[in-house]
Amino acid sequence: MSSIAEAVEPKKTPTEAGNYFISNYPPFSFWSPENTKEVEAAFEQTYDDGASLGVYHHIPFCRKRCHFCYFRVYTDKNASEIKDYLDKTITELEYFAKTPRIAGRKPRFIYFGGGTPSYLSGPQLTELTDRMKAILPWDEAEEVAFEGEPGTLNPRKVKAIKNIGVTRLSLGIENFDSRILEINGRAHKASEVYKGYEAAKSEGFDQINIDLIAGMLEETEVNWQRNIEETLKLRPDSVTIYQMEIPYNTTIYKEMKESGSLTAPVADWQVKRRWVKEAFEALESAGYSISSGYTAVLHPDKTKFIYRDELWTGADLLGLGVASISHIAGVHYQNVNEITHYAKAIEKGELPVHRALKTNVEERMIREFLLQMKLGRVSIDYFRTKFGVDLSERYENELKELAEEGLLEYDSENIRLHRRGLLCVDNLLFKFFLPKHVTSRLV
Repeated sequence: MSSIAEAVEPKKTPTEAGNYFISNYPPFSFWSPENTKEVEAAFEQTYDDGASLGVYHHIPFCRKRCHFCYFRVYTDKNASEIKDYLDKTITELEYFAKTPRIAGRKPRFIYFGGGTPSYLSGPQLTELTDRMKAILPWDEAEEVAFEGEPGTLNPRKVKAIKNIGVTRLSLGIENFDSRILEINGRAHKASEVYKGYEAAKSEGFDQINIDLIAGMLEETEVNWQRNIEETLKLRPDSVTIYQMEIPYNTTIYKEMKESGSLTAPVADWQVKRRWVKEAFEALESAGYSISSGYTAVLHPDKTKFIYRDELWTGADLLGLGVASISHIAGVHYQNVNEITHYAKAIEKGELPVHRALKTNVEERMIREFLLQMKLGRVSIDYFRTKFGVDLSERYENELKELAEEGLLEYDSENIRLHRRGLLCVDNLLFKFFLPKHVTSRLV
């Protein structure tokens, strides 16, 4: 296995297939169909631990499947099939809203992800959210986040999105070059980016975020610098930049496998990290602050991401729809990942759960620690108070090693990642896994 020091040296480390982005703990590979009975038990627990509640709704429909996409999406569903799916998600919500764990609670945050939530029409969105609100009122929600694909946005659609209560609109721009977008399988063109953004700006959303991806197929130094320049011209409230990965269930991986290649035809990890570093520096010069390993915000005092911050401090998340992921009372679970299987389970009155894992207190502590590390700063006192664990003592050797390599600094109160560490934070987190969850994947 390569050492962390080798992983961050400026030598070429090609992008190979696999997921490197850590979004949960323990890893998904440890979730099992044998544990699905734990899900029902979690919802039977009374709510007495103070955790906030969020709702995630998966809209799995797209105009086109991106070559790098690994999410459960469909591009061939008609209006009748879409309506049937949305009806099923309402039935799922109705069931869970009556359980001891959820009954009487109001969500603090809502998130519509996909797929492409903005693929739905205005009337579809209005009907769906009216029905959701009638079951689980949103009047106390601090954030309603919504993902939009620029090519699906027009003034009428954007107005409908605003009218259903969305506060944070995230636009999946990814790149400002039409050729790069086409090569990577994106449905929208560069011209639609500007039209969609202007339509969103005119509606006065509390927050507009734009997503970029560093290292797309055939992306160049010149193109990346243009992406930075165009982002600064738009001046959105926040900017999220991901480094290109090639998960196994993507079109790019399938083509790699057919050709016998182990290396993806995208930028190596050192180039991607440098590009993100350059973008962060340019954004900081323009008045932005870096709020995580992926995000820059213009006004940190008012530009928040409640969905992220609540999840990373142990909130309950009720996921609705095919392949959605939930976290309830310490139990992780994922719904079945085929829309036909999901529909059949709902019709039978069964939980549409595919796999699950009940975590213990130690695993929940590690999960929150790993995810908060991605913010670039961790309060050691938070973990002392909530879990009775002193991170500086428990991880003394690991933290000392990373500090000696110039990736972070720490004292008895805080852990702070340096920019170099933040740019490869997902890679560093493997050092803090329990031995039974360790993977050899390092980049």
